[in-house]
Amino acid sequence: MKIFYGAEHHLHNPPFELLDGRVVSYFETPQRVAIILQALAEAGFATPIPAPSATLNDLVAVHTPDYLEYLSNAAERWQTTGLGEPVFPSAWPLPGLRLRSDCPRAAAGRYTFDLSAPIIAGTFAAACSAAGAALAGAAALLSGDRYVYALCRPPGHHAAAAMAGGYCYLNNAALAANMLAQRHTTGDATWAMRAPTVAILDIDYHHGNGTQSIFYERNDVLTVSLHADPAFEYPYYLGFSDERGAGAGEGYNLNIPLPAGIDDTGYLKALDQALQAIADYGPRYLVVSAGFDTFVADPLGSFALTTAAYRAIGAAIAQLGLPTLVVQEGGYALQELGANVVALLHGVTSDDR
Repeated sequence: MKIFYGAEHHLHNPPFELLDGRVVSYFETPQRVAIILQALAEAGFATPIPAPSATLNDLVAVHTPDYLEYLSNAAERWQTTGLGEPVFPSAWPLPGLRLRSDCPRAAAGRYTFDLSAPIIAGTFAAACSAAGAALAGAAALLSGDRYVYALCRPPGHHAAAAMAGGYCYLNNAALAANMLAQRHTTGDATWAMRAPTVAILDIDYHHGNGTQSIFYERNDVLTVSLHADPAFEYPYYLGFSDERGAGAGEGYNLNIPLPAGIDDTGYLKALDQALQAIADYGPRYLVVSAGFDTFVADPLGSFALTTAAYRAIGAAIAQLGLPTLVVQEGGYALQELGANVVALLHGVTSDDR
């Protein structure tokens, strides 16, 4: 299995976040990457390859130019007004409010939907580095690799085309899936235009609202997500089972909300439903948004999965027989994070060992 990572991830290390009205230490810490890299080395995986950072030309395939301009300059603009790091919104332009102001405080609310995506001077560089790892992984699949892991930090599945949130700034999985959808070629051009190309399977504890919104009106990328029911869990406003896509994308989005406390058996049963939907779609490539905050001890989740479940999840994914890119998302139980990642990757590669 080829492994790519974003070498500049450490540049994003906010001093705190605001969670449920409290100032807390930032959960999405650079230590996560160090833990995963050590676990991969101890498990005998191939040496990870530092990927080149994504460029603006890469990013506009999924994100809007105005959002990228904001993200690249937010920390600098914030500091020139006398405000200290990190950048946090204090007001949001909800329906009925006007978007005239572009001052730093207003821009933060315009392009950030919660208080879990603080921006510091190194955030954009780190996010571009993470996106580069995902794009390098997609390119490897296009070149014939069967299984690839992109160790992306910061994660990405909450990032929409013009919105940061939930520790996410650039949507790594969406960028990779879009590349696979756009660059897939075959000798039969007519077949290529008609054939499904990519499916995204999101197994993070939280719904990937950004990924859903990016592809909601497209039928060349099927999005399937298993996650905590938004009736009680973040991101609250998207992720319900009746969200099935719109326009050309109607029927190409599948959400499977799950109850708190679900265990290995219940989760794997729900996964069977997700994998059957992917098999029915018949994609050429699979992108997995792999979050490990489904683990029983995760401080930000309420599921009860064990480490053994991740190997079973990976093995079930491998049964699809698809070239697969695993993109790192969440997972904040640091003591077990490395073992959980290794278990999933061993499962994914179980038919190729």
